[in-house]
Amino acid sequence: MKIGVYPGSFDPVTNGHLDIIERASKIFDKLIVAVLVNPNKTPVFDIDERVELLKETTEHLPNVEVKAFKGLLIDFMKQENAKVIVKGLRAVSDFEYEFQMALLNKKLEPSIETIFMMTNSKYSYLSSSMVKEVARFGGCIEDLVPEKIAKKVMKKLNKKYAEMEENK
Repeated sequence: MKIGVYPGSFDPVTNGHLDIIERASKIFDKLIVAVLVNPNKTPVFDIDERVELLKETTEHLPNVEVKAFKGLLIDFMKQENAKVIVKGLRAVSDFEYEFQMALLNKKLEPSIETIFMMTNSKYSYLSSSMVKEVARFGGCIEDLVPEKIAKKVMKKLNKKYAEMEENK
């Protein structure tokens, strides 16, 4: 069985993420969307919320599983018996970072491969950070995140930013 892992923080999941997930799910027998706990980031959505949003978003894809993980991706890959990391690229700047990570992962575990998938051009500008920025200033995010979860995402972001304003 060919198992791929698409890791990320997904805070929140965007239409760009979903595009990569849908396309990668056609390549692998099983695709695991691995939601990482990143100690270098302070997420708006906690790990359970991100996992749940991704499960809702991908429920139409029978070979996709969503799991949270901490620690090294390589250790998670071994635990899941996966051999391929899937990374989405929007721009050259993404490639530079992801290329370094791919080389590091290869150094840590030579049997692991990384494949890069170019984002659909209509999502090349899109990031979770941009979704949060648009929401923060009252913009519409419905075309930026999967329709199925747009209202939940907006509600959470509105609540978060209202709390931030109160604490100023």
